[in-house]
Amino acid sequence: MSTIEEIDVAELKIRLDSDEKIRLIDVRSQQEWDQGIIKNGEFIPMETIPARLNEFNNDVTNLIYCRSGVRSAQVCHFLADQADIKAINLRGGIIAWAQSGADIVRP
Repeated sequence: MSTIEEIDVAELKIRLDSDEKIRLIDVRSQQEWDQGIIKNGEFIPMETIPARLNEFNNDVTNLIYCRSGVRSAQVCHFLADQADIKAINLRGGIIAWAQSGADIVRP
């Protein structure tokens, strides 16, 4: 299994405030998604990733998040191993995002 990059909420906020092109990909379930997302998050449920590999590329920073960071880490490993796609995991997921006081928005 490949090694993946992880960042914390503070680093994500810095990157979002920069000119970096970031694609926020939420791999949670529909029910979790409906409860709220990180602004501009894109819904690609974890179980659909294998069928949607052609939608990923390395032209942007692929930032993957889930509820706590476990599923998103698995997705990052899968993307690296199966498609040579670099993806960054949000350590702590949307829970850490919310605990930092950052906004959760309705999709």
